[in-house]
Amino acid sequence: MDVKPLAAFGAEITGLDLTRPSPALAETCFRLFDTYGVCVFRDTGLDDAAHVAFSYQFGQLEHAPLIHTRAHRLSLPELFDAGNLNADGTIRSDERSRLFSKGNQLWHTDSSFRPERSSYSMLLAHITPPEGGDTEFADMRAAYRALPDDMKARIEGLEAEHTIWHSRKLAGYPDASERETTMIPGARQPLVLVHPRTGEKALYLARHIARIIGLPKDESDALIDELIAFATQPQFVYVHQWRVGDLLVWDNLCTMHRATPFNDLGYPRDMRRTTVRDRPLEIPA
Repeated sequence: MDVKPLAAFGAEITGLDLTRPSPALAETCFRLFDTYGVCVFRDTGLDDAAHVAFSYQFGQLEHAPLIHTRAHRLSLPELFDAGNLNADGTIRSDERSRLFSKGNQLWHTDSSFRPERSSYSMLLAHITPPEGGDTEFADMRAAYRALPDDMKARIEGLEAEHTIWHSRKLAGYPDASERETTMIPGARQPLVLVHPRTGEKALYLARHIARIIGLPKDESDALIDELIAFATQPQFVYVHQWRVGDLLVWDNLCTMHRATPFNDLGYPRDMRRTTVRDRPLEIPA
C-alpha cells in the first residue's frame, strides 16, 4: 500500500484490492479514514455489486429514497444516483430534478438531516464531464481547532435543525410537497460533534441547517454564515478533480463538501454513492 497526502488532510491510496472484502482490509481502511477524512482510491475495478459489498464492511447502508421517480435507475437500492442520467442513458432535463441536484453545489454534510446520521460516503465515478463537476471538501476538525476560544465557548452545546428542504430552497427548488417533507422530515444535530472513533471535536455544519435552536432567526442565520465561511477557507479545503474509476470515501462526521457546477444539459455524468449509517457502538475502535 502506498499513501500520498493530498492538500492538508486528504490522501490518495494505491495498492489495496477493494474487490475482496476482509477484516484486514476493513481495519486498514478504518485507520486511513480516521487519519485523512477524505481518501481517494484510483482505478478500483468495482462494479455496482462490489461497490456495495465493499461499503457493507463499515456499517449498515442507507437505501436511496425515490423522490422524483417511481423506480431506481440503478439496480441496487443501496446506490444513490448522483448523476444526471435517465434510465435509458439520456441526459435528464426535468427542471424539478435539476433544481434538486443543484442543492449539492452548496456546502453540506450527507444525511445530516436524518436522526441517524451518515458516517462514510463512498462515491464512484462511472462517467465524468470533460470540464467542471469537481468536488470540494473542507476539514471540520482543523476548522474547529482554529476557531477562537470565545467562539468555541459560544457554540458549545448548541443544536441545529437540519432539513434537506432548506438547502434545496436556497438553491432555487420550489417549496417541498407534503409527500417530500413526510419522506425526509429533518433532524436536530449538535454544532460541535465528538467523533465516535477518534474522540476529536469537529464542527458539524451544512447548508441543510434551517436554524440554531434557541437563537433569534437573525442571530442564527448570521452565526451559520460565519461558521461556514470560516470553515471553508482555502487552508481547510481539498478540491478533487474526478477521473473515471475514482472511488472517494469521506467521513461525514469530520468533513463538509460541495459539488462544483458543470454543463448538466450538455455532458453526461454518472456518479454512484453508497452511504454508511453512523452506528458508533458497532464500529470497532
